[in-house]
Amino acid sequence: MVSAYAPTEAPPSVLRRTGGDEASSGGKWSAGGSALHQPRGTRLLALLPTVLIAGALCLITFIAGGGLEKGPTTSVELAITIGAGLISAAAILIAPEGRPLSGASAAGLLFVFAALSAISIAWSVTPNASWEDASRLFAYASLFAAAVLSARAAPSGWKAVLGGVVLAASVICAYALATKVFPGQLDPNDPYPRLRAPYGYWNATGLTAAMGMIACLWLGSRRSGHAVITALAYPAIGLMLITLMLSYSRGSVAVAVLGAALWLSIVPLRLRGATLLIAGALGAAIAVGFDFAESALSSENVALAQRIAAGHRLGVLLLGVLIALTAAGLTIGFLTARHPPRERTRRRAGAALFTLLVLAVLAGAGALSLTHRGLAGTITHDVNTLVNPNAVVPGNTPGRLTSAGSVRARYWQQALEVFEAHPILGVGAEGYATARLRYQTGNAYVVHAHSYVMQTLADLGLLGIIVTLALLIAWIAAAGAATHPLNRRWHRWRWRKVALEYTPERIGLLTMVCIVVTFGLHSLEDWTWYVPGTACVALLCAGWVAGRGRLHTSATAAGREAIGARNAGPLHAGGTAAQRGPLHTRSTLTTRSRRRLRLLAAAAALAASLLIAWSQWQPQRSSEASAQALSLLASHPRQALAKAREAHSIDPLSAGAMFTLAAAQQGNGEARAAETTLLRAAQQQPANPATWLALGRYELSRDPQAALRELRAALYLDPQSITVENEYVLALRATGQGAAAESR
Repeated sequence: MVSAYAPTEAPPSVLRRTGGDEASSGGKWSAGGSALHQPRGTRLLALLPTVLIAGALCLITFIAGGGLEKGPTTSVELAITIGAGLISAAAILIAPEGRPLSGASAAGLLFVFAALSAISIAWSVTPNASWEDASRLFAYASLFAAAVLSARAAPSGWKAVLGGVVLAASVICAYALATKVFPGQLDPNDPYPRLRAPYGYWNATGLTAAMGMIACLWLGSRRSGHAVITALAYPAIGLMLITLMLSYSRGSVAVAVLGAALWLSIVPLRLRGATLLIAGALGAAIAVGFDFAESALSSENVALAQRIAAGHRLGVLLLGVLIALTAAGLTIGFLTARHPPRERTRRRAGAALFTLLVLAVLAGAGALSLTHRGLAGTITHDVNTLVNPNAVVPGNTPGRLTSAGSVRARYWQQALEVFEAHPILGVGAEGYATARLRYQTGNAYVVHAHSYVMQTLADLGLLGIIVTLALLIAWIAAAGAATHPLNRRWHRWRWRKVALEYTPERIGLLTMVCIVVTFGLHSLEDWTWYVPGTACVALLCAGWVAGRGRLHTSATAAGREAIGARNAGPLHAGGTAAQRGPLHTRSTLTTRSRRRLRLLAAAAALAASLLIAWSQWQPQRSSEASAQALSLLASHPRQALAKAREAHSIDPLSAGAMFTLAAAQQGNGEARAAETTLLRAAQQQPANPATWLALGRYELSRDPQAALRELRAALYLDPQSITVENEYVLALRATGQGAAAESR
């Protein structure tokens, strides 16, 4: 029973015989193999890809934030698209001959999904929003494709990917905690105690900590690498667990638990991972307990002076916890390297951990059974509360971690109502925010449905879900071929057992799979798919796993190479000139053709990235031109009109550009042209209440009857809008129907 279910660790010999860089160091406290004997410059150069990946992820996070501001988000999309194009072109040129292109189907389907979002402009309720969403998706698809090609060209880069994720998550979590330690300098105006920097959204901060925690399990459990860096996984995971809890994000905590459970289930380093988790959790519990007990840190609307004083005390405690965890990591690493636990000890430790886990589950169930609702009643009540659109929403305090109430059910219900009205094609990419106004029951400003599935149903209908399912299946097939997490392979309509060793690379790829699954589960109940900082981490890992291709043991690979050399015959064995002549010429021609194809493919990748980047830039150019037009309108009306026309020509789909053009035309005495522009905006976006509101406001002083009809359309599309209702009342009074207005 213990060997079957206890989280025992694979014997060191299983990993040692693979010859990888995580082979056992023979019981010595070293950096693994010859790492310490390499020149310092060589070791620093080897860390450069890790630092570059971490720097790129941090820049994406700190610049784009939550992805809601057009200017910073556009800059990030441009950088991702162009950078991915350059990386893809380089990977195409340097990839070895004969290596199969794995993950191409998944990458292609992601581009298909982006193209579907672009095509939805034709029927979208807000075409300009669909354009911007397609730009984001093309940036995501470019990053995914670059990761696929990079894994094919440089498969050994998996360590840099995981190391970059750990380093980036550490920097982001450290900054998030710094806003609580130094609120006067970093976060003076935030009324909430929850961590939400640098995204401006607490659930994204919690998800970053959850994904970083999974990567830390790999770093702290590996059998090689520099000993000090491995030991730093202990303070890093403590930092991320503290950030996770202080974000008060229930969804992030749930997916972190599920992601860690998955990692412990499929990676044979369970004791090392469990040790790391337990040590990090004990250290984090001290800091989290202090925060929860300190009202100045866990209450809303606290005076800044009190937050500063309490934050400094928390900072001192955090420093002590991190130092203690670093010492624990060094001590554990030293002891296990000098005295590796025997097989019997590992089994006993695994049995003890399994027993503790079972006891914890039983204790939780027992505690719930003692409540007034009982175990079954409590579970039923929490589920009903979770899906109840009218449930009481908890405050932004630690108490929300034990509450099931959420406003998400309301957003999901509205998304389903939009889907029922447009089941096949939806209302267009990013159309949910406008289409939901017809069905909302309050005045909350909501941009996303807080669920990838619900958002896709509303935006792209069944067609979007079908493409998503095809993409998911393609990725699972590619990732399964590279990792085989269940140690089985689909062959001739049967699941057959695979004798694939747990090499260091396979363990790293399995860790990436866990990161992707963690992100995917979180996206089911939140809108973090639209946050570039979190989505890019998952896309990088997902693309790398999909592009890696099938893994083989070193012996199998060597056998295939020997067979290939034997089958090559005189061409590679150095036969006579007569024997080599025709074949050599044909081979040379083939090589030249392949080089040309590579150059053409690389050029096509660069050209496509530049074309996509140009398209991504246009909405931002239009917004900047509109802003300039409005600033010039009072002092230089003719220049303002020219700028407004430029903004409209750059982005003819933007209702905002049309509103600016109408204002500039009116400011230049072109009343008829302004009316025509606003009418064209309403005809172009008839399901957008903003276009009818703008037209009704313009007509109010010219033709109250026409304004009444147009404002009635706006009120139908957005019945909860106080602004629309006030304008409608003014129109009623202007037409002599004031009594009717008063009776409303």
